[in-house]
Amino acid sequence: MEGNNKQFIVKNWGLIDYKQAWEQQEVLVQEVNTIKLANRDLPLEKHQATPNYLIFCEHPPVYTLGKTGDQDHLLASKQELQQKEISFFNTNRGGDITYHGPGQLVLYPILDLENFFRDVHRYLRLLENAVIHTLMDFGLKSVVIQGLTGVWINPSHPIHARKICAIGIRLSRWITMHGLALNVNTDLSYFQHIIPCGIQDSHVTSMEAELGYQLSMEEVQNKLQAHVIQLLSLSHHSRPE
Repeated sequence: MEGNNKQFIVKNWGLIDYKQAWEQQEVLVQEVNTIKLANRDLPLEKHQATPNYLIFCEHPPVYTLGKTGDQDHLLASKQELQQKEISFFNTNRGGDITYHGPGQLVLYPILDLENFFRDVHRYLRLLENAVIHTLMDFGLKSVVIQGLTGVWINPSHPIHARKICAIGIRLSRWITMHGLALNVNTDLSYFQHIIPCGIQDSHVTSMEAELGYQLSMEEVQNKLQAHVIQLLSLSHHSRPE
């Protein structure tokens, strides 16, 4: 029944254009929404379970701007983007501007949060915690900064604070879409053409930059997937943060 499904369908989309991934997310969101709407007219014992998807992928170089973002945080002109073969999209997620590209692990959870809890802030903290646990598996200590969404390395020193994971989501009828982008083996030079997440003088890093070697994307994905599933599966037993 709706509200009881704690199972996950994991999809690997590989290297996929951002627009195509966005459209495919919308299809899955509509699928979940259709089930939720149909359940309204059915007795509880006949409710169909809503699915939970975890979608992993990478994108060709692209800048995306959240619905509350500032266009001025894109520092490159349209001509420069064309020359560098970088796409640009205004999106319907939260947050400001960010970069996606090869070597960056993107996770798009399409979840019916009513299967777990109805608290958007708790959901954001859960995603952050999953990333923190994943980085710890590779010997990297990371934290969150109060008032900011995402995961950081060494935030106590403003000059040396480095963002390693950006998060931007959309929520409709408690169905999530968009998600997080963890810099694994990312080419960080692309961040020079934006003000990442709209934070002036913000520095960005990757797991490769911190550890000094390239990592297996599959290994990082497996760790992150396990932590997200574990935290969501346990969430209905714990109190909201």
